[in-house]
Amino acid sequence: MQLLKFLGYLLLSSFILVSCSDDDDTTPINDSTSQVANLRPLGSSANDLLSATNFNSLSIEIVSVQGFEPTVTAVNEFRQFLQERLFKPDGITITQRTVPSSNDTSFTIEEIAEIENTHRTLFNQEDDIAVYVYFADGSKEDDTDEQVTLGSAYLNTSMVIYESTLRRLSTRPNAPSLSTIETATLNHEFAHLLGLVNIGTPLQSEHEDTDANGDGNSHCNVSKCLMEAAIEFGSGIMGMGEMIPELDAQCIADLQANGGR
Repeated sequence: MQLLKFLGYLLLSSFILVSCSDDDDTTPINDSTSQVANLRPLGSSANDLLSATNFNSLSIEIVSVQGFEPTVTAVNEFRQFLQERLFKPDGITITQRTVPSSNDTSFTIEEIAEIENTHRTLFNQEDDIAVYVYFADGSKEDDTDEQVTLGSAYLNTSMVIYESTLRRLSTRPNAPSLSTIETATLNHEFAHLLGLVNIGTPLQSEHEDTDANGDGNSHCNVSKCLMEAAIEFGSGIMGMGEMIPELDAQCIADLQANGGR
């Protein structure tokens, strides 16, 4: 699938287009029979993540490069977001560990998938579904001075957060705190795993932004929704400060119709 944008325009000392991406055309990390359920296209596990039909619990494996771990606040708020939207009667477990740097400063999605192949240890097992989140110490390969990518959802249970980019942005004047940017990015990317917008979770109303990013997919056209292609933070145009965007009613209706809360 095409790369997708997030966090829109961040008004700092100048305008920077801040984006996220998703890509389901990446080469599978391996072809192990026991792991094939975690190597499917983006959005294809939306119902399994949302409902308790096939999986009663969720295990999230956060693998961070040493020194680039997410803040405690972001992880706690991410957990709360999941608890509000998913039916997992046996609970949601988040485990964290660190790994050495790959010593790369920028990554293609294919390179991120290779790192996953090396470091991922949790996969679907019995009635537990597993998700892998990698916090990278570099940026996305095609970042520019005007446009940067914060995160990418690239397989049905895989996503990357470009923590180096998040930290760089959080130091700019009037920027949101690092934990706010991390939380918004985690929630947004995971919502793509949940099939939003129209990538595995069917629309219940017409709210897909067909003009977003020129690709016509994956985002919501409702202003200030978490899944809007462009969201402004800080003390800039919208004056949102530390406010973390939430899913609008139409996105929530989509998730509920596909087995979520």
